[in-house]
Amino acid sequence: MRHIELLLTLLALMFTSTSETCISRQSITAVEGEFFYLRYCSSASEHDSEKNAIKWYKSSGSHGRIELNSSSSPRITLHDYVLEFWPVELEDSGSYFFQMGNDTRKWKLNVIGRSKGSCFVEKLLTSKTVEVQKSLHVACKHDYFQPLANRTSLYKNCKKINNGTNPVLQKNAEFKDQGYYTCVFSIPHNGKLFNVTKTINVTIVGDRSKIIPVLLGPKLNRVKVELGKDVNLNCSALANEKDQIYWNLWDENGKEPNVHEENVKKNRALDGKLYVSRMLKIENINAKNLKFSYNCTVASEGGTDTINFVLLKKEDMADIPGYIFTRGMIVAVLISVVVVCLVIMGVIYRVDLALFYRHFMRKDETLTDGKTYDAFVSYLKECGPENGEEHTFAVEILPRVLEKHFGYKLCIYERDVVPGGAIVDEIHSLIEKSRRLIIVLSKSYMSNEVRYELESGLHEALVERKIKIILIEFTPVSDFTFFPQSLKLLKSHRVLKWNADKPLSYNSRFWKNLLYLMPAKVVKSRGTESEVFPVLSQS
Repeated sequence: MRHIELLLTLLALMFTSTSETCISRQSITAVEGEFFYLRYCSSASEHDSEKNAIKWYKSSGSHGRIELNSSSSPRITLHDYVLEFWPVELEDSGSYFFQMGNDTRKWKLNVIGRSKGSCFVEKLLTSKTVEVQKSLHVACKHDYFQPLANRTSLYKNCKKINNGTNPVLQKNAEFKDQGYYTCVFSIPHNGKLFNVTKTINVTIVGDRSKIIPVLLGPKLNRVKVELGKDVNLNCSALANEKDQIYWNLWDENGKEPNVHEENVKKNRALDGKLYVSRMLKIENINAKNLKFSYNCTVASEGGTDTINFVLLKKEDMADIPGYIFTRGMIVAVLISVVVVCLVIMGVIYRVDLALFYRHFMRKDETLTDGKTYDAFVSYLKECGPENGEEHTFAVEILPRVLEKHFGYKLCIYERDVVPGGAIVDEIHSLIEKSRRLIIVLSKSYMSNEVRYELESGLHEALVERKIKIILIEFTPVSDFTFFPQSLKLLKSHRVLKWNADKPLSYNSRFWKNLLYLMPAKVVKSRGTESEVFPVLSQS
């Protein structure tokens, strides 16, 4: 008996259609307790398949790939391209791999439990919609299961309706035919009988070829027109092929010669619905046309639908007097100009506005930060003939303006660093105690004495975010290649240029920009704002 069943299985595999029995979906759901199979469609020739060994693997959870063979499970059989489960159980869920030479195929199998008290599983339903009186065809056919089955049965709502070996339901659909149709293939194997079920949910709907026509748009349409002009009134409807659409025009004696009914236009949408339209053209509108209501009707065997169009004369004068409109436009333009000017002025004088806001609100950001100095001044320490002006600017002009006039407290190396100490540690400590680092930059700035000040300040500014750097370009520097690359990260508005050729007052743009970059602080100015500094000679 077993040999006969095996022979029948092999014959079925040989004569069934490969394209229809192969499993191409990557994710598959099977029902617990039913016969199930996986089949690989090979593109290789028989000669190539003889050279390449065929292997099946399973991967589940944390376990790696496990090769399947005839001894893996009494429920599993392998026939080259086919892996069969007699039957499939919940524990069979996982990933399955087919390998033949370089060809590899993967499936993810999910086995679900059978519904109690039902002959089918709702998660595996296929749906079919049939119009009443149209052909209803339900056939239990499957190229893989049929040759193996010794009995095939058809059930409706889990009640058998056909006892034939190949049951087919073929009839004109009625509303009572709606329900769940289940095909059961009974397949023998090793003296046992295993079932495979396929269920179709059949829904019976009314005849969709006939609809009740309906006109599109509101029932009453008021159309504003101008005397002496033309107007087109469009009447559109959702209708059947033989429905009529027309305009209700009065008899020939009272018909206006300037009213013309256009031909019917039909358009069928992608979903099969038919849209029809008919245009009414009124030329050279006169006062008589304003007295009538133009009606459009669509009619069918199932009923009619009508909409109305009423022509209304447009007012000769505009709703808004001309002088009011003109004044409104002028005011709108003026407001726009004022807003643009305010934005431009705000951009140009943002520094002045920020300083005014600080002064007016008496803003002070130095009260609770624990810092000692408002700024540490880094400059070239060597005072030679070639850099004397830079030295004078750093140790005389900056303190005189920022300290004596504006009340800030600076840390200057020659004045505040005690001789004899550990210079490197003390400089680092002073920078940490300062709110800003002012770098007086020139061609000769990068020397051994200031390199550590610059690197320490850049680290505090760019890495630890504890200090902000203000760069004063005392003399133009064309080559910045010898400076640290991190200087390029400084924002452009934090770079100020000193003009030694032009005397600068306390109220000049340079000092305002420098005050803007300094910390906000309540200070009292000393001296007059008109005071002018001496010009530093460039010789």
